[in-house]
Amino acid sequence: MMIEYTRYGVPADRAEAFEAAYRRAAAHLAAAPECHDFELTKGDGDYVVRLTWAADPDGFRAGPHFAPFTAELADFAAYADEPRRHEPVDIGRPAPTLYEWAGGAEAFEKLLHAFYLRVPEDELLAPLFAGMDPHHAHHVADWLGEVFGGPSAYSTSRGGHRGMVGRHLGKGITEQQRKRWVSLLLDTADDVGLPDDPEFRSAFVGYLEWGTRMAVIFSRPGAEPNPAEPMPTWDWGNVRPWQG
Repeated sequence: MMIEYTRYGVPADRAEAFEAAYRRAAAHLAAAPECHDFELTKGDGDYVVRLTWAADPDGFRAGPHFAPFTAELADFAAYADEPRRHEPVDIGRPAPTLYEWAGGAEAFEKLLHAFYLRVPEDELLAPLFAGMDPHHAHHVADWLGEVFGGPSAYSTSRGGHRGMVGRHLGKGITEQQRKRWVSLLLDTADDVGLPDDPEFRSAFVGYLEWGTRMAVIFSRPGAEPNPAEPMPTWDWGNVRPWQG
C-alpha cells in the first residue's frame, strides 16, 4: 500500500470551482483499479489530496483513466505541489478487519452454506437460484470475505468485481427478491452466531444493502455496467469495535 499527498494552493476565489473539478476528477480515480481510496481535505488557505494506492500509481498514470482525470484538473495544475509518497508505518496493532472480527473464512463458509440450504425452500428466492452451482455458497463466502478485508480469493479465482457483475447480467432481480435475500441472510447470521455487536452489524448490513441494490441495477435488461469498476472493500466506517 502506498499513499500520496498533493497540496493545492488554490486562491480563495477559485475554491468552489476547484472542489467541483475534483468531484468530477474523482470519478476517474474511482474507476481506476490501482486506486484503493482517496480524500480531499481543506485547510487554512490550501487543499491536500490523499490518494491511497493498492498498486503502483505509475500504472494509473500509464492507464486510460489518467488523461480524463488530469483534464478535469488542468485549470488548477499550476497550484499543485509535487506529489509526496509515503508508506504506512506499523506502530501497533490496528483495529481488526471486519473479516477478522466475523471469524475469518470459517465464519463466512458457515454462514453461506447455512443460508443456501434455505434458499431452495423460499418461494421468492428459489426461482432465482434454480440450477445453482453446487459451489455457489463457497464462491459467495469468498466474495464477502474479500469485501470485508480478507484474502483476495474471489478476485484470484472468479474475476473480481467484473466476474461478479457478469453473473448478475440479465437476471432481472426484483426488489422483493433483494429484500428477501438480505432478510434471510441476516436471520441466518443470527442462527450461526455471526457477531451481533452494533458496530459490526451496522457495517455488515451497510454492505448488504449497497451490494444487493447494485446487483438489482446490474441485473436489469440492457444494463451496461463499467467493467473496470474495482473490487468493493468495506471497513468499520465511523465506528470501531467496542472494547469496553
